[in-house]
Amino acid sequence: MFIMNKEELKNLLLSFEQADYCKNVDLHIHSCNSDGEMTPYEIVEQAKELEKKYIAISDHNCIDAYLTTNILREPIVIPSVEFDCFFKGVLIHILGYGIDIDNKELKPLYAKSSCGKKCNFCRIFKLRNPKDVIEKINNAGGIAVLAHPACCWTSDLDGFIRDLISFGLSGVELYYHYRGVRKFLQFHSRKEIADLAEKYGLIKTGGTDSHGKKLIHE
Repeated sequence: MFIMNKEELKNLLLSFEQADYCKNVDLHIHSCNSDGEMTPYEIVEQAKELEKKYIAISDHNCIDAYLTTNILREPIVIPSVEFDCFFKGVLIHILGYGIDIDNKELKPLYAKSSCGKKCNFCRIFKLRNPKDVIEKINNAGGIAVLAHPACCWTSDLDGFIRDLISFGLSGVELYYHYRGVRKFLQFHSRKEIADLAEKYGLIKTGGTDSHGKKLIHE
């Protein structure tokens, strides 16, 4: 069962290296509770078969995977959520790791219907304020991370991330598998992101953003 406090989780995330994210750690997976195809149980079972040490089901704007199952009893599972936000004219996603799923401050941020969890079109019209999202993730004992930052459509990624840090952002998703549409929507290099992570002392996380019937394994 997930019993880490915020400092313990931070130290765990800081201990992961690129090799871990390429093999046995995947902190960005979607289940059928948002726009993925597998149930949370199927994800956990596949992760065990692939000998993953840690995974996080990061569904869009909801934590249904944790409310409707007992998967938090699994020692490999870190609770997570991915919020759709709008900042400086840019659509961004903020991941919240290690959140208290019973936290009342976060509840207003969760989608009220399946459309807000599954449908890209609906989600565009339900974008959240990143300052509010990051503050509430922190208040819920979690760690806020900017997802797939190479896709941030801004000419000043340094200033963009610096402003998010002022809200309480703790990390960036450096080791991300840019596939599908995002393969062609990269405005920044991994080196640029890595340099900014070093500059501001940010946690560097990673994940496959798996949505299908099988976990991506590399």
